[in-house]
Formats: sequence, structure tokens, C-alpha cells
Amino acid sequence: MNLYSYVLFVVPALLLSLFAQLHVQSAYKRYSQTPNLRGLTGAQAAEAVLAHYGVQGVRVEHVRGTLNDHYDPRTNAIRLSDAVYGGCSVAAVGIACHEAGHAAQYALGYGPIKVRNALLKPVQLISQISWPLAIAGLIFSIRPLVLFGIIFYVAVMLFQLATLPVEFNASRRALAVIDETGLLSGAQRDGAAKVLRAAAMTYVAAFAVTAANLLRLLVRRN
Repeated sequence: MNLYSYVLFVVPALLLSLFAQLHVQSAYKRYSQTPNLRGLTGAQAAEAVLAHYGVQGVRVEHVRGTLNDHYDPRTNAIRLSDAVYGGCSVAAVGIACHEAGHAAQYALGYGPIKVRNALLKPVQLISQISWPLAIAGLIFSIRPLVLFGIIFYVAVMLFQLATLPVEFNASRRALAVIDETGLLSGAQRDGAAKVLRAAAMTYVAAFAVTAANLLRLLVRRN
């Protein structure tokens, strides 16, 4: 039953996750080598999104690395990686606009991001112990441990579920500004959209893996 539940629930989710990772790498590789026609850097594109939404006081900073771009609400800073901050590719513009979309969400009080932030710290703590707790309960036949492990795992899954609308909305905001201000157009705009959709699928895949593991845990508990 253990092997059967793993093959039935977890393996398809892992394959989806692998596909999502390969897809985002492929899309990024293609469009990071395509210069945008306006010669905009990622930093300039992020500033354009902030200006469009009237967001002030957000710094756009450079951080070393690849695909580690993010918005940090604690310091109110958008941090863009090497190829995005100073890069003039289609991918750089799309990614930078997406991260600026997160800054706009905070500035405008977007509801789902408040829910996600409320769950963030508790989930960071319990995500490390949920699965070991449940497995220990199963091994030693301590049902309360299994129950607590399942509850903690559900909390992790809810956090990932709350993350999905946040990520999709940030991409919609980014593409809306790209369209309205003409940062990209035609095939280049579509290329940026493909990069953002591929990145969003990694969050969907992560949620699917968590949900599959939860189903497997419930089957083992029963």
C-alpha cells in the first residue's frame, strides 16, 4: 500500500514539478537571449511599473545570482539578479515587472498577499517538522502525533494555495503595465508572458507535490 500510494499520488506530482522546472529554464534561456527593442534594463522596467502604480519609496537593487529575483517587504526593496538588473532581454523586463507587481500589491493592500504573509512565519516553523512528526506517529503508532503532523502539513498546503493568486496577480499587473506603456510589444510581449507563465507553473507544481504527499499520508494513516 505504501509503494502503491507513492506511485499513485506522489510520482505524477513529481513529474509535473520536473516538467515545470524544465519549462521555466527553457523559456528563460530563450528569452534571456532576446534583446528588447527599446533597450530597457530590468531595473528601468521595474521603475516603470512602480511609477505606473504610483508606488514610492521602493528601492530597486542588484543581487548576485540567477533567477533569485524577489521583492523584500521588510526592507521595501526589489532585488534583481545579475542578468535581470542590468540586462536588456525580454526575460529581464518580464521578471523585473513581475517583482515590481509584488511591490504594488503591498502598496495597494492586495488581500491575498496579507493572507499569505499571515501564514508565512508559522509555516516556516512547522514545515520542517510536519512530515517527520507524522511519520514518527505512524512508526510508533501514536495517533496524536500523526494528527498534528497532518494538521501542520495542511497548513503548509494552505500557504502554498494562498501563494498562487499572489503570483498570478503579480504577473497580470506586470503584463498590464507592459501593454499600457508599451515596454514590450508583439512577439516580445508574448515572450515575456511565456516566461511568467512558466514561472507560475512551478508554484502550481509545488502545491501539487504537497497535496500528493498529504493524500499519501492520509492513506497511510487509515
